[in-house]
Amino acid sequence: MATFGIVVAIGVAALIAYASFGGPRIPPGLRRAIDDVVASEVPELVEGEAGYASSGTVRLWYEDRRPPTPEVGTVLLLTSMGGDALMWPRAFLERLLGDGFRVVRFDQRETGLSDRVEGWRRTCAYTVGDLAEDAVAVLDHLEIDRAHVCGLSLGGMVGQELAIRHPDRVASLVLMSTSPDVTDTSLPTLSTRYVLTSAWKGLPLIRYRIAGGEANLVAERVAKMLAFGLRPSAEDVRDLGQVVLYDLRKRRGINLVAAYHHQVAAAASAPRGAALANLHVPTLVVHGDADPIFPIEHGQRLASTIPGARGRWLEGAGHGFPYPDLDGVMDTITEHLRRVACAI
Repeated sequence: MATFGIVVAIGVAALIAYASFGGPRIPPGLRRAIDDVVASEVPELVEGEAGYASSGTVRLWYEDRRPPTPEVGTVLLLTSMGGDALMWPRAFLERLLGDGFRVVRFDQRETGLSDRVEGWRRTCAYTVGDLAEDAVAVLDHLEIDRAHVCGLSLGGMVGQELAIRHPDRVASLVLMSTSPDVTDTSLPTLSTRYVLTSAWKGLPLIRYRIAGGEANLVAERVAKMLAFGLRPSAEDVRDLGQVVLYDLRKRRGINLVAAYHHQVAAAASAPRGAALANLHVPTLVVHGDADPIFPIEHGQRLASTIPGARGRWLEGAGHGFPYPDLDGVMDTITEHLRRVACAI
């Protein structure tokens, strides 16, 4: 019994040591970038017209940005689970604007400056369909008849639902790292090994949040990128840091509860296969072949189900965004958007 107690004590001590000192080391160059951004004034990250649209009783914050050149169309951005509008990388936005597209992004319900849902209960939770109607409410408020809809992860599911319900409002779809049906047992799912590995990698990151302070909150996000194999540049860290600090200083921060509520909405979605097979909206599917959340079979199923859909498969890319070869991906996306815009 004493031996067992000693083994347990050693194990607990090792776990505490790993949580306190383990995990990836942030290189000095990236650490300097973190210190620089924390010491600086946060630039204004909302450069377009901002306001609120109403979807039933829910107010949704949006930003509407116009391109510097004549408009060739509007792109509506739908972000991932628990994400708000600011999570779209600056380079992604600037490329769309530079190619002549008006860009509309908004905080999903319960994120950013959009309304929280009071009295949420799993037994009567909102659905992906409700999130799609939120997107329509933003389009209605801005008097936009049709938009190219670009959805990432959960946003891709919302985009599918939007196109199924309101095909006349969708000029084209760009579906990134998403799934046609998270309940389809014929598609591979998140492995137990990945869940356990992610939890183990994430354990040392808790120390940044416990320590608190702006620098540690930025460092936590950078360390998470490093832990999952991404190699951000100093400029990437500055951009990320500005978003984190802007959220902290000028908005309401990240609402962690939203991710859970969005997950419930995704899990409760009705199968979309039959509806997608009858969907006639020009579609581009972008998916990484190393995606552990939605393995590439999810993207391949989407591309094979939606009539005429094209696929761009990213070698070595996981579920994280921005993708490693963002410039190359943007070439494909903007080519898809321009081709559809010219055909309208």
